[in-house]
Amino acid sequence: MNELALVILAYLIGSVPTSVWVSKAVFGIDIRDYGSGNAGATNTFRVLGSRWGTFVMLIDMLKGLLAVKLAYLLPYYLNNDFARTNFQIGLGLMAVLGHIFPIWAEFRGGKGVATLFGLILGISPITALGCVAVFSLVLYLTRFVSLSSILASLAFPVFILVVFNVENETYRIFAIAVALLVILTHQKNITRLLKGAESKAPIFKYRDRRRERKS
Repeated sequence: MNELALVILAYLIGSVPTSVWVSKAVFGIDIRDYGSGNAGATNTFRVLGSRWGTFVMLIDMLKGLLAVKLAYLLPYYLNNDFARTNFQIGLGLMAVLGHIFPIWAEFRGGKGVATLFGLILGISPITALGCVAVFSLVLYLTRFVSLSSILASLAFPVFILVVFNVENETYRIFAIAVALLVILTHQKNITRLLKGAESKAPIFKYRDRRRERKS
């Protein structure tokens, strides 16, 4: 198996349309016909609830993680950290591309944030945990999955360039590109957030009810 075969395989893994298959198999609907019309975890949270939203998010993350681990199938990358990281970025991006344009779902997918996170988790677990902390904190405080994703993506280059000061130039550029990509793909969400029209994820309901009773 060579690099090209692994790149194609990474795309096919990313193309697995988790939310589309779940919505059709469990609910008899196409998730893309509801909510924002997006086939990602955020819209799944919004339309199908936190249980299935969490499931879709975890599987979409796993796609990115599996894609970057394909690099270990080639002996050349086992003992070459620099080359392996660069190849893993390429594999992960192909998985993200597959998620956004899935061959198994008429090339109409999601925005790729969860798959991007899986990519980061596979390459740099500590950085991924930092992004998870940012995501979780923002989600707990606001219940906006989109805002949590945006701020976590902005934290990513901060961790890479400032906190850990990673020397790999390709990884540094990639970190900045990820933040810009997430912002670009969330333009509609940003507009809705500014207008106060963005939907909140149906989680932390008991916390919100306690707050309402206290007020």
